[in-house]
Amino acid sequence: MAEVSKSQVEKALEAVIYPGSGKSIVALGMVSEIFIADAKAYFSITVPADKAAEMEPLRLAAEQAAKSVEGIVGAVVALTADRKPGQQQPAPARPAAATGRPAQQPGSSKVGVPGVRAIIAVASGKGGVGKSTTAVNLALGLQALGLKVGMLDADIYGPSLPRLLKISGRPQQQEDRIILPMENYGLKVMSMGFLVDEEAAMIWRGPMVQSALMQMLREVAWGELDVLVLDMPPGTGDAQLTIAQQVPLAGAVIVSTPQDLALIDARKGITMFRKVEVPLLGVIENMSYFIAPDTRARYDIFGHGGAKAEAERIGVPFLGEVPLTISIREMSDAGTPVVAAEPNGPQAAIYRDIAEKVWARIGAGERKAAPKIVFE
Repeated sequence: MAEVSKSQVEKALEAVIYPGSGKSIVALGMVSEIFIADAKAYFSITVPADKAAEMEPLRLAAEQAAKSVEGIVGAVVALTADRKPGQQQPAPARPAAATGRPAQQPGSSKVGVPGVRAIIAVASGKGGVGKSTTAVNLALGLQALGLKVGMLDADIYGPSLPRLLKISGRPQQQEDRIILPMENYGLKVMSMGFLVDEEAAMIWRGPMVQSALMQMLREVAWGELDVLVLDMPPGTGDAQLTIAQQVPLAGAVIVSTPQDLALIDARKGITMFRKVEVPLLGVIENMSYFIAPDTRARYDIFGHGGAKAEAERIGVPFLGEVPLTISIREMSDAGTPVVAAEPNGPQAAIYRDIAEKVWARIGAGERKAAPKIVFE
């Protein structure tokens, strides 16, 4: 099958006329960047905020137009609304999944992932604190306990798992269009980084990110997992809130470095999870200290103990200190996480200890499997 170009989809969308204008949504500049992966088209349509509620027929027309292109088997189309200053932003319309599965309705209970016993989020208030490296080694630490573990890279704009786990290529799909996760080191993995080039810039608006996240979570053949680890994007934006509100998280792990600036942002993440009633499994202090390899002298480059003191202050468990080491950095860059590459080393022991504490906090041994969701 010949590869479908963005221009082919855009041309099909020229037939979709914005109500009352006589012009197409393409001519009016309402269509976002079009992204195509695995014969699915992803894009959003920007509509006036005060008319967003009545634009569902327009969204459906655009979806059908995209699917009319030869080689396109599905489309994910989101409405996003620009608002004027002082105007209240309406809730974005939730598009149905490209496979025809019904979208989760507002106000309904959180829907689990069939076969996945527990889902945990690894989050940070800001970037640059080593969250993704920590998430990968935590997942491998959980696996070392004899658990079946998967990872979802929830950072749409800056996916890190393909490089950290040395996974390349494109995921395959089953006949029912469910994506087969990629795998390395025994971990099942899904990431937007498998679908786009490493240097591609994602310019999606919030609703598109939310749609992509839910598809990567619920339209992937995870199989039977004890734990699914979500590597969250940094901060407390739309993506984090979407996951916290729509996914039945067993808990969240907060990663921070010791200095005050990082702790300020970590507090925001803790506050967000508490507001949406997600249990806090604990805080990890990353880059806690540095041991010089030649002299064995210890240096507290970013200070020390700040995350532990903060955890104690707010009543959140402290999970442990991870040192700043050359080996962790080098192995992460090489796609050989330290827990897998040096399982008997001191750094791996630290991550395994943290994993044991996290698993104990989850109490997953007494958790029931997620409900099986059947779509007629």
